[in-house]
Amino acid sequence: MSKPEYFIGLMSGTSMDGVDAVLVDFAGEHPRLIAGHTEAIPSHLLKGLQRLCQPAVDDEINRLGRLDRSVGKLFAQAVNNLLAKTEVKPEQIIAIGSHGQTVRHMPNLEMGFTLQIGDPNTIAIETNIDVIADFRRKDIALGGQGAPLVPAFHQQVFAQAGHTRVILNIGGIANVTYLPGNSDDVLGFDTGPGNTLIDYFVHQNLGHAFDEDGAWAASGETNAAFLKQLLSHSYFALSAPKSTGRELFNQAWLEQQLAEYSHLDQEDIQSTLLDLTCHSIANDINKLSATGELFVCGGGALNTELMQRLTQLVPGYKVDTTAALGVDAKWVEGIAFAWLAMRHHNDLPANLPAVTGASRPAVLGGRYRAR
Repeated sequence: MSKPEYFIGLMSGTSMDGVDAVLVDFAGEHPRLIAGHTEAIPSHLLKGLQRLCQPAVDDEINRLGRLDRSVGKLFAQAVNNLLAKTEVKPEQIIAIGSHGQTVRHMPNLEMGFTLQIGDPNTIAIETNIDVIADFRRKDIALGGQGAPLVPAFHQQVFAQAGHTRVILNIGGIANVTYLPGNSDDVLGFDTGPGNTLIDYFVHQNLGHAFDEDGAWAASGETNAAFLKQLLSHSYFALSAPKSTGRELFNQAWLEQQLAEYSHLDQEDIQSTLLDLTCHSIANDINKLSATGELFVCGGGALNTELMQRLTQLVPGYKVDTTAALGVDAKWVEGIAFAWLAMRHHNDLPANLPAVTGASRPAVLGGRYRAR
């Protein structure tokens, strides 16, 4: 039996619903998930992150610096608690691949940038494991969007010759990877809102972190005029490569859209927001190919109502979760960032220029040593 090649992946997405830590062995032909762990984000830290995602004038730089260290400590805690579930020791881990927590993603400015916090030096010291982080900014320096980065991983793990497949990740933002069975034609981009608006609205009105199984949305009826207005956002008409985040689809935008529809019942608004997610995803998938196999991962894969509505909107597709391909839908992105760390460690490129718009493939990230 070959010696294990352990890497850890750390991921916290737009929805900020926890830090996912995964232990992965890359010694075999396919990545092997050893263990997974989700570290809850403490409420004080979550509130600080949410404030930081909104531009302000109240000492934003100091808040950034403090939160950078605090998120680093949280990510390190996730790693230490992950390893406590296993018999694997820190010295056996080659490196941690840390995505960080995105607080700004603005790739389309004249001087585009993206910013993820979670100090990798702090993670390295607190875990005694080397950390590879800052994966997105090299791609932006090369003229790309810095996102999405997971399609390269999807291509290696999920592509199969002769099969047209779409891998759909539904986190706060939804993104798709198109795998036509021909490695030269892989595409990937953000379709728009995933869970971010439906999570915000259910939390604002019911106090729940999310709409479990989409039950609240299922109790309402979608308003066709409101849905049409939401779908008229210019982002949905853009051609790939494209990426987005809270900077476009956020509380302020939703409240602006609701100005003429505030008379609707709350459950009808929730249903319409869920349909915004489903229709924006389905419109893009159907443009890629009329038929194929659709495999869903991320938190949205657990939303029964979302999955049912989406399935109806892509009639030419066989719909399932990535579990059908041997990878638990909850851990796909975490495994992807362990894979990105492995690529960096082996001096291999990890971006797909056709996906991000970068001028060339590149080795992504920087290494922060524990020693």
